[in-house]
Amino acid sequence: MLVELHVQHFAIIDDLHLVFHPGFNVLTGETGAGKSIIIDAIELLLGGKGSQEMVRSGERLARIEGLFELSGLAETRVQHWLRAHELEDEEGMVMLSREIRRGGRTVARINGRAVAQALLAELGDMLVDIHGQGQHLSLLQPRTHIDLLDAYAKLKTPRSELATLVAELRQVRAELDHLRHNAREIARRIDLLSYQVEEIENAGLLPDEEEQLQREWRRLSNAEALMNEAAMVNALLSEGDGENPSALDIIGQAMTHLEKLARLDPDLTTLISQAEALFEGLNDLAREIATYGSGLEFDPNRLAEVEDRLSLIERLKRKYGDTIEEILAFGEKAREELTKLADSETRSESLEARETELLRLIGEKAETLSLARQEAAQQLAQAVEQELADLRMGGTRFLVDIQQREDPEGCFVGDQRLAFTSSGIDQVQFLVSANPGEPLRPLAKVASGGEAARLMLALKHVLSQADATPTLIFDEIDQGIGGRVGAVVGQKLRALAENHQVLCVTHLPQIAAYADRHLLVSKQVVGTRTISHLQALDEEARIRELAAMLGADTDAGRQSAQELLQQARAHRD
Repeated sequence: MLVELHVQHFAIIDDLHLVFHPGFNVLTGETGAGKSIIIDAIELLLGGKGSQEMVRSGERLARIEGLFELSGLAETRVQHWLRAHELEDEEGMVMLSREIRRGGRTVARINGRAVAQALLAELGDMLVDIHGQGQHLSLLQPRTHIDLLDAYAKLKTPRSELATLVAELRQVRAELDHLRHNAREIARRIDLLSYQVEEIENAGLLPDEEEQLQREWRRLSNAEALMNEAAMVNALLSEGDGENPSALDIIGQAMTHLEKLARLDPDLTTLISQAEALFEGLNDLAREIATYGSGLEFDPNRLAEVEDRLSLIERLKRKYGDTIEEILAFGEKAREELTKLADSETRSESLEARETELLRLIGEKAETLSLARQEAAQQLAQAVEQELADLRMGGTRFLVDIQQREDPEGCFVGDQRLAFTSSGIDQVQFLVSANPGEPLRPLAKVASGGEAARLMLALKHVLSQADATPTLIFDEIDQGIGGRVGAVVGQKLRALAENHQVLCVTHLPQIAAYADRHLLVSKQVVGTRTISHLQALDEEARIRELAAMLGADTDAGRQSAQELLQQARAHRD
């Protein structure tokens, strides 16, 4: 609800600070005192259009600030909105402000942070309904009618279940659209991956193959030189060259002389063992070289095979990685992606089946929801017409119009396919005919003035439990009605204040008597300037004001005013 309102340099208001209370607040005062200017200030605060003419003469800017306290359904909705726009501040409270500068530029703020006017207006629609100017009256917006009807009919649970199905359908359709849109690209990708996987698999690579092939290639490409060198080593070690003895022969001779030395000097005996070990090691080396040399041969066919294999590996490395390990890893990754893409066709079939299933489930729930709405619509219309009869508008007709539209992509309802949203298949709009013989028209096109205000009051009264807008403001609600109807209007407003904060500007004492808090707006001349002043009335002052509104500020008038208050309190009790 609106807790505080601070208005500076706005029209004839110099500096006005208002404190509002829960329940029914009424503003009274003479014509031109500034009652509607206060409503205009609230309208501007909630995102209405501003102009430099609103700035008080001689001032640089006008400023309006409002503090709202949140509770109940409004708190949940508003806090969620504030979090979504990163404007959340103190829990359970929200501060709005608006400035109009002399040049016409305006600044809007939510919780101290500058925002666009449209964003301020969006939040304002959640906080306040103003009847008079109409921009902030949610009942005039057809998009809200289905929510109000569902709240009136207590359809929250089935509607939530329907919304869950619709959300799943949107996800299914989004994935299907992605698959269908990318079908050609997926086909091209499958062809490429298939080729890559096949090429790598056909190569049959082994992790350490390249190093082994390179060693074999070096042996094969240098076979003749290797054979020559092996023969030379073998000759030097074990055969000699005819004129010169071999290394083994020389060591054998050395051992013979060493044995002779040992016989003459026993201390040299240990040298014989070293010589024998050297002889055996050299003999082993000679045998290994002989074996190596006998195994060498020049095989041009094998050399060609090795070179072809190395060329294949080099070609694959240029495509898929710097090593065989990287090539094999690339192939494995490509195989996994290929498997996933190959399943896309199966996935599409599964999604299409789920889409059809969801469309039938949505159709069933939406049809059930629609039937409940149609029943509730009749009850709502009867209740509103009864309220209008109480307000001396007995000839007014009210209708909740429920329409549906065919759509080839819609949900299945019987043998039809109907357009739908998360709220179902129905398009709901409130229609009214204020006078016999006139056609039913949308609420936004009803006549302005007291007649329209009473219509809104009737709707608000019937929908009071369903309407989450916390603060309701009625301006000009008494236009064209007399005291007897005024008492009924006062009773309705007082009943409405059980679930909402109600602010009402009125000239009828029969309405004002039902208020919980009475505020008097007056004009005062200070020096050469006219300013608007506001005063909260105590019991005695309230009786004097009601008497003045009755046109009899006398003892008899004050007695009548007191009787009005007593009647109002008796009705309330």
